[in-house]
Amino acid sequence: MNIFADLLLINVMNYRLTLITIFLTVLLFSKTEGIFAQTSTSGANYVSTAVPFLTITPDSRAGAMGDAGVAISPDANSMHWNPAKFSMIDGNYGIAASYTPWLRDLVDDMSLAYLTGYYRLDKNQVIAASLRYFSLGQIIFMEGAESIPQAQNPNEWALDFAYSRKLSDNLSGGIAFRYIRSDLTQSQYVAGVETKAGNAFAADISVYYQTKFRRNRKDMIWSWGMNISNIGSKISYTTDDEKEFIPTNLRLGSALKFELDKYNSLTIAADFNKLLVPTPINGSLNNDHQDGNIIVRGETSNKSVVGGIFSSFSDAPGGMAEEFKEIAWSMGFEYWYQNQFALRTGYNYENTEKGNRKYFTAGLGVKLNMFDLDFSYLIPSSQNNPLKNTLRFTLIANLDKIVK
Repeated sequence: MNIFADLLLINVMNYRLTLITIFLTVLLFSKTEGIFAQTSTSGANYVSTAVPFLTITPDSRAGAMGDAGVAISPDANSMHWNPAKFSMIDGNYGIAASYTPWLRDLVDDMSLAYLTGYYRLDKNQVIAASLRYFSLGQIIFMEGAESIPQAQNPNEWALDFAYSRKLSDNLSGGIAFRYIRSDLTQSQYVAGVETKAGNAFAADISVYYQTKFRRNRKDMIWSWGMNISNIGSKISYTTDDEKEFIPTNLRLGSALKFELDKYNSLTIAADFNKLLVPTPINGSLNNDHQDGNIIVRGETSNKSVVGGIFSSFSDAPGGMAEEFKEIAWSMGFEYWYQNQFALRTGYNYENTEKGNRKYFTAGLGVKLNMFDLDFSYLIPSSQNNPLKNTLRFTLIANLDKIVK
């Protein structure tokens, strides 16, 4: 258990939150269903990281398609899913803003805000930037039973810059650079230990391919994408040498868009995700150790970032069977009528022993003259799930049309 468990379980008081809610919120808010399922699931071995807010879906379109976004058609929100898609986008510039109230069944002031935009340099090159801001709302900190309560607003944010280039008519590549700042403690002292805001740098490497063809007199577009995101430094919240992995992630996916007739089209997409960080032993990143004559498998928190990436494919204590359980998948559908009105739905699956997030999604989209509006809604597959009633709202400004 790191220092933040002590901070939140001992020193944080807020009349709106129970201790389990605070613990859930700050440490693993992207694994909410898994935390609640852990008490009843035998053999659970969750892979967790610092700054999990980086893995939360920020936009409504992919959020309505079960979080499947690495290979769907490019839009202004491609930064999170696959920066390589930007050079394949229609248009010269655009911006988008998204807002997600987070865990509103538990707290009333936690949210994720996302602002992104792109600019075309020429027919082959596009640059883009985004800002992701996660607010944990107001939390009351106390250093002791007799200390004066202090209201603080812990927050985390990430600033991204990306470059995307066409490598051919069908293939593009992209790279993104990211600065991450996570201020969970507001520099409070915990059990006499000084804490600080965590800082990290990371990069994404991505590829996108699409090809257009006709089949049975219908236009079709097939695409696939890959994004290795958050390849970067570990993050620390104290002045000692204890550091935690950030959520380095491998995302692979494919999508097929086809005409139903001249007014209607349908897209089917699927994504696969795997965290490229060490798998813990019994929920803790302890050193490999020897039990009698048996070497217990697992990785250490002091493993290098590169070493953690490569070993993440073979370090699970349960062998390859457990490695496959660490792959989460999602599937989404997008229906368009006259390229103006969209209906979307999807499903996201995570193994019971690796987080247990399972939910359906649904959403709507509408293209106006100069703006696009998107909305999504999350429907958990289990009751009493803190992710239920998650809403997302996105507004995209088509600057090409506005300028004209």
